[in-house]
Amino acid sequence: MGDFELDTRVEGGGGRYRAHISRDWEIWGPNGGYVAAIALRAAGREASIPRPVSFAGHFLASARFEPVDLEVSVLHRGRRSESLQVAMRQDGRLILQGIVRTAAEGPGLEHDVAVMPDVPAPESLKSWEELRPDSPESYPFWRNLEGKISHPERIDTPGPYEPVFREWFRFRPRATFDDVWVDAGRLLLLIDTLSWPAASKPHPWPHQYQAPNLDVAAWFHRFAPESEWLLVDHESPVAEGGIMGTTARIWSRDGRLLASGGAQLLCVPAPPRT
Repeated sequence: MGDFELDTRVEGGGGRYRAHISRDWEIWGPNGGYVAAIALRAAGREASIPRPVSFAGHFLASARFEPVDLEVSVLHRGRRSESLQVAMRQDGRLILQGIVRTAAEGPGLEHDVAVMPDVPAPESLKSWEELRPDSPESYPFWRNLEGKISHPERIDTPGPYEPVFREWFRFRPRATFDDVWVDAGRLLLLIDTLSWPAASKPHPWPHQYQAPNLDVAAWFHRFAPESEWLLVDHESPVAEGGIMGTTARIWSRDGRLLASGGAQLLCVPAPPRT
């Protein structure tokens, strides 16, 4: 089991940082949201305004479970906001290119009409381990998250279902983080990772294709570091021409919208089943 805060740490300064891609976050390779969270933390080391409000990243190559180098450059630095660019490389090869926006809190227009979907509370639902205690272990990545299954009846029925994925998750062994850049990272990871489960729902198992993320975008509206449980709320309204589009929202335990975003997924042939 990995520790999200420890496994996303970066070392260095002056715009140049180094981190290690941990195998504890393996899914098809290193989880893209985890890799993006490392880039976000590197940007946080250079930011003058300690409030991330958006991240956009392109996944350009698969990383290995080895050290990576990160270069952070400031594109704009103002009194109220700043823009930072992050390039992650491994042995000189560009792995991820990201851009991060910060903004200082201040007075402004306010409204909140966001309504969380009607999903049972996490305490009333069972986890995958409780539902399938004898199930063979999947990728190491899933040890790092505890999920509560909102539709257990779908586990043994291949579908198809509507392209929607709504379930509660919390990180383990630590569920919450005081550092705002780590807290933003856990939202970013969930936006990235749960895109495929939503996009694949209309297509019964076994799938002819799998679909890694080409990119990920996240807008951080507010933070709730005290909220252990987070509701992921993903939809995939369109899949066509080898591209699957997704939208995502992340909600706190008490029903506040924390972040929104999405990703574009690229269909590639699934490897032969063994």
